[in-house]
Amino acid sequence: MNEKVGEVFLNCNASVIIKRCMTAISRLCTADYGASIKIPSIHLKGNLAATFPYILSHLEYIIGELLRNSTQSTIETHHSAIKPPPIEVTICESSKHITIRISDRGGGIEPSILPYLWSFSSGPRSTQRLINLSQVPRMAATLQELGAPYPQVNNTQQFDRDSCFSYTAPAQSNRNLDNFSVGSLQNLNERPSNLRLGMGLPLSRIYVEYWAGSLEIESIEGYGVDAFLVISKLGNENEQLTTRACMDAV
Repeated sequence: MNEKVGEVFLNCNASVIIKRCMTAISRLCTADYGASIKIPSIHLKGNLAATFPYILSHLEYIIGELLRNSTQSTIETHHSAIKPPPIEVTICESSKHITIRISDRGGGIEPSILPYLWSFSSGPRSTQRLINLSQVPRMAATLQELGAPYPQVNNTQQFDRDSCFSYTAPAQSNRNLDNFSVGSLQNLNERPSNLRLGMGLPLSRIYVEYWAGSLEIESIEGYGVDAFLVISKLGNENEQLTTRACMDAV
């Protein structure tokens, strides 16, 4: 059975993607904060074998942004700790949905930021975010956008041309693709830690809701954040189109 139809991978495994994203984020944080920085560990629990159809580059961006936020806030809140508290990730599966909860103890979100959490351009840090956006090294085009030929892979390999972390359902399929990465979303995931753009959460929610899912954030100031990502498991939901009026209200 072909594991990929168009841009959709039929058997995305959330636990595998979470581990791969966390490996990349740990590498970025080590480069940005220094080799001596303590990276919080990740504790995975729940249904780790659950699979579902999804566009892999979208899923990696969403999970990557959520884990990046949790990792950075935990590092900055517990920078002097011998061992920072872990990031807890729970994967739950129902007949129609996959729910992923990402919990950290990074101190929570400032109350002044909460009303603007899902806004691209409003809030007390909007000016600094625009400055940071101008400093993102570059926005890479995909091979599809460039009209370039795709790399050749053998029959045992599944390659996602837009993925920043190459992934396939069979474990043996990842061996030769770990170092190959292209995609427009990659530069956003791999931007330096000090470039806070304020667009990770709203953009992630757009991707999630377009495919009939949901993304919610619960913050306890002084303690941490719980992020709840709900994904349609069946892959047969209609796209949720946002009207221009709704976009103008953001």
